[in-house]
Amino acid sequence: MKIITYQEEYKQQIIDLILHIQNEEAKINLSLEEQPDLLDIPTYYEKDGGEFWLAVEDNTVIGTLALMNKGNGNGVLKKGFVKKEHRKCGILTELYKTLLDYAIKNNMKQLMFDTPSVATNCHRFFEKEGYVRISKSEQPFEYEYPDRNSYLYLLKL
Repeated sequence: MKIITYQEEYKQQIIDLILHIQNEEAKINLSLEEQPDLLDIPTYYEKDGGEFWLAVEDNTVIGTLALMNKGNGNGVLKKGFVKKEHRKCGILTELYKTLLDYAIKNNMKQLMFDTPSVATNCHRFFEKEGYVRISKSEQPFEYEYPDRNSYLYLLKL
């Protein structure tokens, strides 16, 4: 397994992986149309100084994690997904270490993300990493996300 930055050749695999986990496993029912970032990753992530990472094994995407740079030291974690059969292999940990190193090198001061309330494994992982659940009124900066009974998490770096 290797961690790489976004490459266009993996675009359809990324879309298929994310939609499968969101809609088949988590039953969140998010359409591709509600996630235009998946159709133009360079514009939504890389253009403003963020990044989109892939965990790839045998030329197959097995995990994703992205960082949006919202300016003023603010970052948003997005699209953290790992194929079911690889979830106990440390893939998310490796993706997250890569993201965190990047955020620190790029002088980010705080990271935030939203996650569906049903994503309990995600909650546990990031709480162990020091993230604190916050209310919408405590959001230190604004960003758009499809609210599907979502929880917000914040980490001060």
